[in-house]
Amino acid sequence: MPGRDKLAEELGVNRKTVEAALVKLEAQGVLESQGAGRRRLIRKSGRADARRMLTIGLLFHDADDPAQGFVIDARHELTEKGYAVVEAPLNLKRLNMDRKRVARMIGRIEADAWIVLGGSLEVLEWFVGRGKPVFALFGRRRGLEIPGVGPDKPPAYAAATRELIRLGHRRIVLMCGPERRIPEPGASERAFLAELASHGIALSRFHLPDWDGSIEGFHHRLQSLFRVTPPTAMILDEVRLFAAVQAFLASRGLRVPEDVSLVCTDHDPWFEWCRPTIAHIRWDTRPVVRRIVNWAGNLSRGRSDVRQVEVPAEFAPGGTIGRAPK
Repeated sequence: MPGRDKLAEELGVNRKTVEAALVKLEAQGVLESQGAGRRRLIRKSGRADARRMLTIGLLFHDADDPAQGFVIDARHELTEKGYAVVEAPLNLKRLNMDRKRVARMIGRIEADAWIVLGGSLEVLEWFVGRGKPVFALFGRRRGLEIPGVGPDKPPAYAAATRELIRLGHRRIVLMCGPERRIPEPGASERAFLAELASHGIALSRFHLPDWDGSIEGFHHRLQSLFRVTPPTAMILDEVRLFAAVQAFLASRGLRVPEDVSLVCTDHDPWFEWCRPTIAHIRWDTRPVVRRIVNWAGNLSRGRSDVRQVEVPAEFAPGGTIGRAPK
């Protein structure tokens, strides 16, 4: 099929109008997508194929996920292409990542396939064992035969840790939820620990502390960390943890970055409003949306698809990191 721009020129219409028409023809099976930046193929039959319109379930990691920009975009594109999208009533945090509770809830929901955001290894293994289609959006997907997508964060974790060490920090703490540590640290966490060890820092539970994933457990761990030998730098796995630590430090009269340097492993639009700027890890969400939609298309056509895509991620230094206090 000719590309959008060429068709718009030939037909004398707006490019958005042409793109909308192409998307509708693709949804009807008259055209077949070949991926971003590539021309669509015309079906030889010239009519809709036998693609099945599926009901796709969304199982979120926590309550904030539905408001994420890439989640909204993916949901919109799936709906535009004719898929029914249903949302699980409880998220994985509420279910405490409990496989049995997840199983009971999923069993009551009519869905042909599931997209699981931020699933633990145990939860994703359970979905794979069901034998029904599942897509891992982030989470502990590596090493499993499961389609998925997520940012390739280990190199960015290592880069952030190297920069902190260069600035003189040795008491560096990475705070992440239990799903990132159990049954063993994930790839990003291992990259962090390996970078510490490569600079001669003796590893201990101080650097990757345990906590139960609850709000109370998080604050209890924070208080214990700052009781005797406090960290001079902290890497926080979620935006909410970053904000909570900022508030905790302010309540103790500790300054960022003069007393404690902070790095967030995700990006949030409100970071643009912050001064000093926030040191964080960033990545492009557009390939994530494309991968989800392509997986749904392959699934509806009965094509095997277990490919995992790693989106490049990079460490973005900001004003929340500085030299270690003397």
